[in-house]
Amino acid sequence: MAAPGWGRWVLGLGPLLLQVFLPFQLVAGRWGPEGAGGGVRRGLAEPSVVAKHEDSLFKDLFQDYERWVRPVEHLNDRIKIKFGLAISQLVDVDEKNQLMTTNVWLKQEWIDVKLRWNPDDYGGIKLIRVPSDSLWTPDIVLFDNADGRFEGASTKTVVRYDGTVTWTPPANYKSSCTIDVTFFPFDLQNCSMKFGSWTYDGSQVDIILEDQDVDKRDFFDNGEWEIVSATGSKGNRTDSCCWYPYITYSFVIKRLPLFYTLFLIIPCIGLSFLTVLVFYLPSNEGEKICLCTSVLVSLTVFLLVIEEIIPSSSKVIPLIGEYLVFTMIFVTLSIMVTVFAINIHHRSSSTHDAMAPWVRKIFLHKLPKLLCMRSHVDRYFSQKEEARSSRGPRSSRNALEAALDSVRYITRHVMKETDVREVCDHMYLQIHVCFDSKSGPWHDP
Repeated sequence: MAAPGWGRWVLGLGPLLLQVFLPFQLVAGRWGPEGAGGGVRRGLAEPSVVAKHEDSLFKDLFQDYERWVRPVEHLNDRIKIKFGLAISQLVDVDEKNQLMTTNVWLKQEWIDVKLRWNPDDYGGIKLIRVPSDSLWTPDIVLFDNADGRFEGASTKTVVRYDGTVTWTPPANYKSSCTIDVTFFPFDLQNCSMKFGSWTYDGSQVDIILEDQDVDKRDFFDNGEWEIVSATGSKGNRTDSCCWYPYITYSFVIKRLPLFYTLFLIIPCIGLSFLTVLVFYLPSNEGEKICLCTSVLVSLTVFLLVIEEIIPSSSKVIPLIGEYLVFTMIFVTLSIMVTVFAINIHHRSSSTHDAMAPWVRKIFLHKLPKLLCMRSHVDRYFSQKEEARSSRGPRSSRNALEAALDSVRYITRHVMKETDVREVCDHMYLQIHVCFDSKSGPWHDP
């Protein structure tokens, strides 16, 4: 009777034993001898060996490495830095604060004699990537920086077995730039970026210009500015004891004027020519003053817009600003002339004295001829001739009738002082047109 109970106990223990011994069989089949079907998995052993070689290389290179000491064999040896610049984006040109913001890559290459090894001793490793804060790096900074960030980002360097170190950190710089807004918005700006070592002189660290042209292969276009040229040059600054090399990159950038032409230049020119229409309105219309005042207010608004863009400097004034100021002066004068013309128009013999002879001579005889205007005498007699021709030839016309005509002319035209306003309007119209055509923003100074 005991056998059946023992059998049931063994059958219940079977699944448990299977769960325990099955993983060992799988591990033995996977990692066992190669002849047994296990073998060592390919693809895992080789990286493990490479990692050991790289760990050993790092330990041998940086065990006694001091990152604050220049990596030279002799104290008087000079480290030569190959320096280049690649620009990725011209972010902004702030004319108001005279700043240029750029995203660049600083290409630097030098020889570190402490970081040399034989690739055969380390599994054929020919290059490694090392964080820049773990080895010596040149303290090359942007001298004309405007926001206090003189250095680039801390990124990894590429070290080759012969000791060549390549470091290309990205940087976002705000550099000072003298803005010349004389020909705004058709202006060219020349902004420079000056790089050099902060503490080492030329006998310790020398900077060699890698390429004269700035690398623009990865440049992202700017919607407002276009880079015309970007070149570099090497210079030296000498003081009493040492000389200091530096690299200067000059960026010649041109503003794309389409936006300002459509929304600033054309409206300003339109407003200035709109002033001409004031002199075509009749003198009895009060809208003459309203039109002049509206143009003056609009020009003031455009002048404030320009003032927000250009730097606050008395050395250089943009031509468009001068044009707007002189246009405002002429509009103000046109208001004064309009007030004078309206005052003359509403004069009468009951409120004012008769016109002075010299005023009548200048405004009714001299100025109309200079302004190519027909005098009132010519207009009167031309009308009389037309009337005669319409009535046909008359057989008899005595001197008395001629005298009566002269009396009628004197009665009709001598007291018409309002004719002076026509001469004033015509004269100021020609002056204003000449000013607009000669002093527009499209003319060079």
